[in-house]
Amino acid sequence: MKKTSTALIVSLMASTASTAWAAAEPPLPLSPNWGRAMPSGPDTRVKITEEYAKQVGRDAYFWAWPMVNMYNRRLHFMQVKEMVLRGPLMEAPANRLAMLTDYVDPDERSVACPNQDVVYGIGALALDVSPVVVQVPDFGDRFWVYQVVDLRTDSFVQLGKMYGATPGFYLLVGPNWNGEVPKGITKVFRASTNTGLAAPRIAQNDTPEDKRAIQSVLSGIMMYPVAEYDGRTKTKDWANLPRAPAPPSGAQETPWVIPDKFVDELPAVLADAAPLPGEEARYAQVLAVVAAAKNNPAIKQAMTEGAKEADEKLVKPLFQFRNYGQQLPHNWSTISNEAAFGTDYFTRTAVAKSNILVNAPNETKYFYQDLDANGGRLNSANRYAVTFDKDQVPPVNGFWSLSIYNEHHFFIKNPINRFSVGTKNKDLKFAADGSLTIYVQAEAPTDPVQRTNWLPAPNGDFSLFIRAYWPKVEITEGSWTPPAVRRAEGTTIGVRQ
Repeated sequence: MKKTSTALIVSLMASTASTAWAAAEPPLPLSPNWGRAMPSGPDTRVKITEEYAKQVGRDAYFWAWPMVNMYNRRLHFMQVKEMVLRGPLMEAPANRLAMLTDYVDPDERSVACPNQDVVYGIGALALDVSPVVVQVPDFGDRFWVYQVVDLRTDSFVQLGKMYGATPGFYLLVGPNWNGEVPKGITKVFRASTNTGLAAPRIAQNDTPEDKRAIQSVLSGIMMYPVAEYDGRTKTKDWANLPRAPAPPSGAQETPWVIPDKFVDELPAVLADAAPLPGEEARYAQVLAVVAAAKNNPAIKQAMTEGAKEADEKLVKPLFQFRNYGQQLPHNWSTISNEAAFGTDYFTRTAVAKSNILVNAPNETKYFYQDLDANGGRLNSANRYAVTFDKDQVPPVNGFWSLSIYNEHHFFIKNPINRFSVGTKNKDLKFAADGSLTIYVQAEAPTDPVQRTNWLPAPNGDFSLFIRAYWPKVEITEGSWTPPAVRRAEGTTIGVRQ
């Protein structure tokens, strides 16, 4: 066994072990024979071929894509100096969060598949800089959930109405933190990485009254470094954030993973995310080629070419919902390991590419649709109907919604400012038989009942997306699935784009 590879692998294993035992007092030491038990790793002294480097780069780009995505989001927030409303979205320095005071603006392009069911907050975690305190105010009967994910986009907290979480102060710490927990902290949540994102989601109805009522609880949602914790509730008037010019944006999501930068960023990313059990050899292989690339431009270029190839042939197709997930009746799809992907690299990357930052399945269940009942691509040239039979709307303890996105998985402004329908809409019309039909089309229906239940379609191809917040067992166990999206016969109203 070569000394260089032994040191690399044992170092990685030690990092993993320290994470696993960080909560123990005192932490258990590694066995002195641990290194000898490991298989030999790559010999970093040998010459390797460019084709091999390309293959390693191609493979690593695919499974590390979500982590690089999160890493670059953290780098962005590390540059933010003050809380501001920058264009359609709020920003806060790392280890703090900022809240909106209403639904997200349809012009938002930072995170694909936003929703207009909840009022969002967002904040980046840099737990190697400091642990952070998260405040939970008293939400009363209102649905709420705080999503907090690590570098892998896996959740590591349980804060929400479905958990019976109480108002108070909660501490988020990194994998190697061994400090003293301040008095008054309700619970400590330990992340497996130092990088992450926090995103509170607070339910809001589509009425002026509820939009006013929610403001009193929003002000108590805060996140800040532990050094600022004094046991007293802090508040912030989120409606009065300073405004800053909107960043440049296009039709698609802000690009967070750039193939040309991948090789340079990868070592820092992998250093933050200790290998999961069984990933040690995968890490050692990649890092050995990265080490070779440092002194050999041809090897680095080959790795970069592999990354570009993976981006084009492997990652980009996963933006389409129809290309992944558990296949359900009527061409719907879903996943069941959201926010706990483990070594399911395919699903983790697919979700990060198409709709990053999903809740755990007991918090929110997601159903995706690109196609009609006959397998045709959903397109604004046609009119569609989605009919929930009597008592067959999504069974939830919280609430549900049906959202619509354009070909880039974003909202496009429409005449009635509606991008989703569901529990929040108090004026939806049910039929005499108890069923509920949502009419999905570009032009407003002439029938007044249909117009009340209208979900405006953006121009061109689009996708539908059901969210079931705090789903009941019928959803989590799979006995309930969404109804067909049926195209009305003879209703082509334009040229397919």
